[in-house]
Amino acid sequence: MAAIQTLEHAKARHLALDFAAARTLYESVLADQPGDTNVMFRLAVLEYQLGAYDASLVWLDAALAQAPNDARCHHLRGLVHAATGRFSDAIAAYRRALDLNPQSADVLFSLAAALQAVTDHAGAIEAYASVLALEPSHVDALSNLGNCHRQVGAIELAEAAYRRALALRGDDETVLTNLGTLMQARGQLDEGIAMLRDAVRVAPMSPCALLNLGVALHQRGDFEQAAALLTRVIELDPCFHEAAYNLANVFQSLGRPREALLHYRRAIEQEPAHADAYNNLGNVYKELGEMESAAHSFETAIQLRPDFVSAYNNAATLMRTLGRLDDAEAHLRLALSIDPRHSATCNNLGTVLKDQGSIDEGIDLYRRALALDPCNVVAHSNLAYSVTFQAQSPAAVLDECRRWSARHEAPLRNTHSPHHNEPSPTRRLRIGYVSPDFRDHCQALFMMPLLAHHDHSDFEIVCYASVEWPDGVTRRIAGHADIWCNVRELSDERLAQRIREDRIDILVDLTMHMADGRPLLFARKPAPLQIAWLAYPGTTGIEAIDYRLTDPWLDPPGSETFYSERSIRLPASFWCYDPLTNTPEVNTLPAFSNNHVTFGCLNNPCKLSDQTLSLWAQVLRIVDDARLLLMAPEGSARARLEARLEQHGISAQRVRFVRFQPRANYLRTYHQIDLGLDTFPYNGHTTSLDSSWMGVPVVTRIGETAVGRAGLSQSMNLGLGELVTHSDADFVDTAVRLARDLPRLSGLREGLRARLAASPLMDGARFAAGVEAVYRQLWRQWCDTTQRSAVARFGDEPGAVARSSAEAEAEADARRSPAAPVLR
Repeated sequence: MAAIQTLEHAKARHLALDFAAARTLYESVLADQPGDTNVMFRLAVLEYQLGAYDASLVWLDAALAQAPNDARCHHLRGLVHAATGRFSDAIAAYRRALDLNPQSADVLFSLAAALQAVTDHAGAIEAYASVLALEPSHVDALSNLGNCHRQVGAIELAEAAYRRALALRGDDETVLTNLGTLMQARGQLDEGIAMLRDAVRVAPMSPCALLNLGVALHQRGDFEQAAALLTRVIELDPCFHEAAYNLANVFQSLGRPREALLHYRRAIEQEPAHADAYNNLGNVYKELGEMESAAHSFETAIQLRPDFVSAYNNAATLMRTLGRLDDAEAHLRLALSIDPRHSATCNNLGTVLKDQGSIDEGIDLYRRALALDPCNVVAHSNLAYSVTFQAQSPAAVLDECRRWSARHEAPLRNTHSPHHNEPSPTRRLRIGYVSPDFRDHCQALFMMPLLAHHDHSDFEIVCYASVEWPDGVTRRIAGHADIWCNVRELSDERLAQRIREDRIDILVDLTMHMADGRPLLFARKPAPLQIAWLAYPGTTGIEAIDYRLTDPWLDPPGSETFYSERSIRLPASFWCYDPLTNTPEVNTLPAFSNNHVTFGCLNNPCKLSDQTLSLWAQVLRIVDDARLLLMAPEGSARARLEARLEQHGISAQRVRFVRFQPRANYLRTYHQIDLGLDTFPYNGHTTSLDSSWMGVPVVTRIGETAVGRAGLSQSMNLGLGELVTHSDADFVDTAVRLARDLPRLSGLREGLRARLAASPLMDGARFAAGVEAVYRQLWRQWCDTTQRSAVARFGDEPGAVARSSAEAEAEADARRSPAAPVLR
């Protein structure tokens, strides 16, 4: 009788969580009844609750020695093994318990959880189904069943399980969170966020509920709300490393890299093996220009997770930025060996190979990237641009750009909405320029003359800059804008909305399909009129871009059919050039001191087609003492180029290479060149103007595409038609003739900089006036069309009084603040 009372007292203390007293009482009972398996079992439970797993197993062994068929003991043994991560032992124990008690929902649930832990999702699904057959209202089983279905991609079944659980327990935080994150993953973001808000309402102090809502709000672009929620998570649980990691992600999206850096480091301190945090930390270091720290972070991420494909890609991108193309290629090929179907890796490797001059291989990889992921818009833009280096006919370029439009632009056409810009033909217009290259970049050489000569009384200039590393050139360009907007962190959708709110009248794309361009922004048609200019004189294929700027030489009559945009020919030239430096000076002809002529081309190796090398080889065979100077990256790319030159009969002994260099050193390289040889079918553009600025004339070969007529346009604007050739034989004859006429070359060299400075190619005021005249003409046409459309829709309503355009403009002037430069 006393033992029974003591046992009851022990149970009461156990239920009250007074474990020390309960243990003492259990042991006293066991002293009187040494073989009592029930007391041994209870002691095993007590030790399990305290986390003393070895002690728990000792008591279980003792109990099972007395009662080997006690299902409770086998079940508890499984729970102990699961708690210590020994899931195989746990599963064996659960199965033994089920042999003894097949209808136990509790044991089946434990078995299902253990199978789930070892990713045996099929087995877990079967076990959870058995639980639900016994207890259809088992909410935890339904929730976990949904998780298992989700892991194997059975999304509809997962949602059904979650919704069944929610119907049984509508205020269950876990179920609300699971269903909310599922909706988020399915792209039903608003519905997912609603579910996650309900989870937070049910459990406002739950770090997990708050974190998941914060992550979803970040995905939707509600960065400030996400930051507030994730900050709250850290206040509740300062050691929750996933909160620090996700808050860092939000700060990165907000364009606050220093704060992102702080929280990635915090996540790593709390979880030193957090490979994702190291990977993203590397991206922040790269953004801050701390390249060594970025490289270390990426390599650490790879060490922690040797199959981390994204980290290999990020490391390769960094190496490409640093000019280490061989290292970049090696990392990307390793990433492809890990995941041969990774579209982004194919795209990045294609770009590295293109940079090395292997344009055909690069294009093949872009096509492979698209085959793996048809929605990879970056790869498709890279392909569309790269085709211009191969294409002999403009039709091939247009065809690829049309495919880009059909795949990426078409789904966005239903997002277009009417523009409510005031259709006054003479009012001050708001011109928006979009570029990631408002910086020390070759495109700045052409942006500056236009922006510096705009008439701000007639045009308000707004620059939308996505510059990763602003510099002194960025500040110079910003000084010519009325409004400067840093938009790198804005998505295309949010930027499109911003441009609509800014009431931009004419939006100009300066990048097109080149690196970091925003073609999907223009596909959303945020402005009434959209124009492509500058990146290259080709087509975008984007129907939402209305016009492209060109000139009479690039696009003779009849070429209009090769562009999706309407072609607008500027009076003289597509380009207006500013070298942004007066140094170095032009030197004397190097052939006088070298006793031989040096031909040169400092174009990107991707322009060095076999046809180009064949032309040059013919020149060098005739001028047999001449040398050739080229620019190419060091390493395997240069070796491959040397081999190709040898195949065309150009001995390595006659060729010298320079690497990519800062602008001043690059320009000084022209001191070593007597005569430039152009590339074909893609002519030199910026490099040819740089060459002329340094006194080096360039013999060019005309092609059928606009990019293959750049040399024609520039030469004719310089008054140097003698440099223009229409056939391979003509190219060779012209280059040989000039190489043998050193007095003529010397005379050209002495006067070429002044000739360029006096030409339309450097007349910024004339160029800006021509562009502005185009803007005004196109705007008048839009106003006429808009007004005619309004009359056709509404007619002359009784009592309506039409306002003159002068009255409308006067009203607009009354609303308009004085123009002043604004940086924001």
